[in-house]
Amino acid sequence: MKSLFPIALIALFAATSLTAEDETIIDRWEADRTQVFDAAEVELTELQWLARPVVVFADTPNDPRFRQQMEALLDNIDELAQRDVILITDTDPAARTSVRSTLRPRGYALTVVDKDGRVLQRKPEFWSIRELTRSIDRTPLRQQEISDRRGENIRGQVIQTP
Repeated sequence: MKSLFPIALIALFAATSLTAEDETIIDRWEADRTQVFDAAEVELTELQWLARPVVVFADTPNDPRFRQQMEALLDNIDELAQRDVILITDTDPAARTSVRSTLRPRGYALTVVDKDGRVLQRKPEFWSIRELTRSIDRTPLRQQEISDRRGENIRGQVIQTP
């Protein structure tokens, strides 16, 4: 009986570590939409049709523009979560992440990518949350999401549910 306990403990640990390794970025984001991801752990193609990446680039995490932008984003993370935004940072140009290779920033930049993978906006300066959310809300995809949540069809007619 004593010999079974260590084996069971090892099996439980192995199963737990496998589960953590198998967890995707989307799984982690869905569990907590207020967290920020490093670009090194993200593939933009994994997010397509599921989330809107907002990527904040800088050449160093000490860049004052980066710090100011991140503070504003984190202060309003709930508004972003309502719009299916996933926050991603990339402050190491030497790492050459796939996100950096795809979006090709120069120094500090904030880039918004829609769920369909299309770049909505690139801005080399601070963006207020109001500007950011309005930019997202004007997209056809976001308009469709808003209509779907209200129970409207494409023509704006309310759909009666039994």
